[in-house]
Amino acid sequence: MADGPAPPRCLCIHGHFYQPPRENPWTGRIEEQPSAHPYHDWNERIAAECYAPNAAARLDGASVFVNNYARISFDFGPTLLSWLEGSAPEAYAAILEADRAAHGAMAQAYNHMILPLANDRDRATQVLWGARDFRHRFGREPEGMWLPETAVSTAALEDLAAAGIQFTVLAPRQAWRVRRFGSRQWHNVGGARVDPRRPYEVRLPSERRITVFFYDAGLAQAVAFEGALDDGARLAQRLVEALGGYPPAPAGDARLASVATDGESYGHHHRFGEMALASALRALEQRSEVGLTNYRSFLASHPPAYEVELVEHSSWSCEHGVERWRADCGCNAGTPGFHQAWRGPLRVALDWLRDQLAPAYQRAAQAYLWDPWSARNDAVALALDPSPAGRRAFLARHARYPLNPREQEAVAKLLEMQRHAMLMYTSCGWFFDDISGIEAVQILAYAARAAQLAAEVLGLDLEPELLRRLAAAPSNRPEYGTGRGVYERLVAPLKR
Repeated sequence: MADGPAPPRCLCIHGHFYQPPRENPWTGRIEEQPSAHPYHDWNERIAAECYAPNAAARLDGASVFVNNYARISFDFGPTLLSWLEGSAPEAYAAILEADRAAHGAMAQAYNHMILPLANDRDRATQVLWGARDFRHRFGREPEGMWLPETAVSTAALEDLAAAGIQFTVLAPRQAWRVRRFGSRQWHNVGGARVDPRRPYEVRLPSERRITVFFYDAGLAQAVAFEGALDDGARLAQRLVEALGGYPPAPAGDARLASVATDGESYGHHHRFGEMALASALRALEQRSEVGLTNYRSFLASHPPAYEVELVEHSSWSCEHGVERWRADCGCNAGTPGFHQAWRGPLRVALDWLRDQLAPAYQRAAQAYLWDPWSARNDAVALALDPSPAGRRAFLARHARYPLNPREQEAVAKLLEMQRHAMLMYTSCGWFFDDISGIEAVQILAYAARAAQLAAEVLGLDLEPELLRRLAAAPSNRPEYGTGRGVYERLVAPLKR
């Protein structure tokens, strides 16, 4: 797939590659996760089953290997890329090389926080950190950004547009109504009735604009749940058929059939899915009537001719909007007899902690830093370059005066506290069925580390009240009882 003008009939396969950060906040290392057996942890297992195989996918059982990433559109979570860089360097290098060949990569909000549920500061920082991480790794400006869980709001799109992002990708059910440029008549397309074969423009209150692509829901369902990866040739044919699966478009309108799923479908969720993907891509490359492309290339050749208004606070994996990340809405992973009544109290507890930390951070940091929140927005630089030179450069940009070693340590702890106060909102903590799951334990560990740093650098003892609030989050597992029991039995032993 070349980086050039897209033909009028185009096909795009997008993989959303993401795993939550898993490192112990005190050691920086991932603890052994027995459920990932025979591997040490889930990152290691999924890398072996998906990320590495897609970098060198066997084609049709032959001794021919191809880099799938070079022929698809994709986004990788920044925290996952950081892990891959150190633990799976060959796959990491193949991902970067693939983007150099076709510029198919999109950025991602930093640690998969549900942006419509974030406050203004956190939402903006997540977008800025995601864009900064992308520039550092891929060596170019990000033009597209994947919204975690495709959870969208006007405020989130404003932050993307303000950061220079030109497009994002959403589910069809997130469209409300559309109209062609120049027309006054809106057409209701609610209930996933939007035509996904063209880009749409969102006009924001700030007068900025951003493009939205909608993936084909039927294709995504087939790939993720209906066995489309059992046969690469059949997958290729399904993509071609999708180009004609909607009412005729006006003359001159380009067509784009696109499918977007978790990238882990290709090898982890479906064994040998990377081979099916490679086979489908090869079959599509051999068809003269269509062209493989990515969202960026298609948009460069075919700018929007339609405007869209969206369903506010909607997502791709919760039919109730964004309730999966704050309520017992009925969306779950299917454990029989389990409720998710713990979700609301968990979010309330973390919101309380965040709102205690923010003003205390500002008061303490402004003694050392010109603008504490601008410094936080820039603090991803310390993760990307933790060297002494990197720290000196950061302080040269933000410190009010030359800081002594004790003051430098205080600033480092304050910024680390804020980083963990964002990591504790990683979406996976609410996605599954119980507050004792490894994903929820992980975000509670980030909360515990943030509270510990507040005690060390600010003299604030927030843990007792945090525990009291977590006691309102009922676990489905009697041995834990509540979120407080989970914290005391599973999180506290991680502290170093």
